[in-house]
Amino acid sequence: MIFDVEGEHAERAYPLLASLVTPRPIALVTTLSPEGNINAAPFSFFNVLGANPPIIAFALGDRDDGTPKDTARNIRLTHEFVVNLVDEAIAEPMNQCAASLPYGVSELDNAKLTTQPSLTIKTPRIAEAPASLECTEWGTLQIGDNRVIIGLVKRIHVRDELVDTGSLRIRSELLHTVGRMASPNWYCHSTDRFELVRPK
Repeated sequence: MIFDVEGEHAERAYPLLASLVTPRPIALVTTLSPEGNINAAPFSFFNVLGANPPIIAFALGDRDDGTPKDTARNIRLTHEFVVNLVDEAIAEPMNQCAASLPYGVSELDNAKLTTQPSLTIKTPRIAEAPASLECTEWGTLQIGDNRVIIGLVKRIHVRDELVDTGSLRIRSELLHTVGRMASPNWYCHSTDRFELVRPK
């Protein structure tokens, strides 16, 4: 089949893309309002885009009424955020953070997650996350109803046991992140892995 996502099948673009481009990593993004309220929300239109400088990006749409989501609103006002990676242990709390709550009400309380301070920004990170990326906003691209937020990574926090202290490599066999699969409710484990050595 061919889908015309610019025309006849435009309303199917999200479920088609979200079910085909898989698995996707999940960014559980914490932001801070100017009043000091912590917001946490998961986004799977997310990835790392470069290393020099280290940049990540995630995209989010508006609310159904056309207003910005709390994450976009807070980043626009403070220009900082933390991307907390999601492993199996916090998959369910991450899902709880997807609930629509009034502005200023923290999803972390509902999800029973706690925070720790960041080093370079005011926005806290999630203590239970296996890794957290402190970011400042490089810029936000408005493309139709999509906001693509690009962040400069300032500090990376990684759970101690996940790091080989000799090589400073991540012990990927111990990092059990989850991925986003088909829309609307499917996820995957990342423990079934195989190796392909890149040709020279």
